[in-house]
Amino acid sequence: MIHIHFIAIGGAAMHNLALAVASKAGYRVTGSDDEIFDPALTHLREAGLLPDEMGWHPERITKDIDAIILGMHAREDNPELVKARELGLKIYSFPEYLYEQTKDKIRIVVGGSHGKTTTTSMILYVLNRLGIEADYMVGAQIEGFERMVRLSDTAKYAVFEGDEYLTSPLDLRSKFLWYHPHIAILTGIAWDHINVFPTFPEYVETFRKFVDSIETIGSFIYFKGDENLRQIAEEFKIQNSKFKIIPYDAYEGDVPMQVFGRHNMQNMQAAMLACHCIGVSPDDFYREISTFTGASNRLEKICETESSVAYKDFAHSPSKLKATINAVRERYPEKKLIACMELHTFSSLMADFLPQYKDCMKEADIAYVYFNPKVIEHKRLTPITKEEVRDAFGTSNVEVFTESEALQERLKSLNYENTALLMMSSGTFDGINVKDFCVKLLNR
Repeated sequence: MIHIHFIAIGGAAMHNLALAVASKAGYRVTGSDDEIFDPALTHLREAGLLPDEMGWHPERITKDIDAIILGMHAREDNPELVKARELGLKIYSFPEYLYEQTKDKIRIVVGGSHGKTTTTSMILYVLNRLGIEADYMVGAQIEGFERMVRLSDTAKYAVFEGDEYLTSPLDLRSKFLWYHPHIAILTGIAWDHINVFPTFPEYVETFRKFVDSIETIGSFIYFKGDENLRQIAEEFKIQNSKFKIIPYDAYEGDVPMQVFGRHNMQNMQAAMLACHCIGVSPDDFYREISTFTGASNRLEKICETESSVAYKDFAHSPSKLKATINAVRERYPEKKLIACMELHTFSSLMADFLPQYKDCMKEADIAYVYFNPKVIEHKRLTPITKEEVRDAFGTSNVEVFTESEALQERLKSLNYENTALLMMSSGTFDGINVKDFCVKLLNR
């Protein structure tokens, strides 16, 4: 029996990897964390993997453990990590372990500042519909898939969402640099994670390194509308690159689609090209993708009445925010568009990064921006003011809130006749059940 212990098992990706490993024959999984929330809490409990008590317990780290998988939530001085290093145990980061388990497979990796979850989901959805087995890691729930991570001994392919954020407390490289794809997609580069990449050139450089990590005789698929990606592609062409370089633009065919927005048509074209690289015909791809309704929390319709509709979306960075709002505006040109977003990530709450949001919400009729000063304090960032945020967004339709209750009351005061409501956050607006809240708003 191979014993794998997860330090910081409660993360979205970590707990899904733990479930995937535990489902393999001959593996025993244990884990620890200082706090675990739903859905991870329920998933781990149902699988019998929930720690019997929260916190770090170095006495449980023994030589009998075959490997440690270390999550980003843990710090370098984590007591269990310190003990594991003292014992000389093998310590994997999340992406390192994924690579180790799929190093003999054909790897498809989707990177970019935006659209990577949806593009990865589209690839997996089509492969599943066509009966093509694949291992995977994706950052959202997809129709027809039980989990967000799968590892097997039988799949020929592995499809990963490639994140440019840090690998682990012990490895400050981007996660996607571990994967060494045979087929790589980059959807676009728009500055993010300012706490890790303090300048835009540094951010661009990690994507250049990703392209350089593509396996020999591989394929690099990139959105040709992105100036930085065009420059990177040109550099590798000049170097007589070892892999094929394939530019793409938005799909403009006549196949009826369930998803909408130009950004999703770009995502779909990238997914088609990746599938084509492993032998899926464009006709087969478009036939199957026509029934794809989207990944969870990515322009996900959560309520609809006779005259109004509500969506929720993970959008929080400037490029995602703008693309999502523009997509809903194009879809519902005659409806009043109410867009509500939460500043929740490190980058979005940093004063130096706020100017990147200029004009991002200008297509909305009413725009609300929310942030919680306590989150800024918890992240040990310099405080920002409502006035700074409003000035950064730069349009008169934006109103800023710092209390969740006040935001909710304002939303309750509005008339939702002939309205498209868009709720965007990587958080929860401090405890709002977004779906239930929107259902009540639209059905009053």
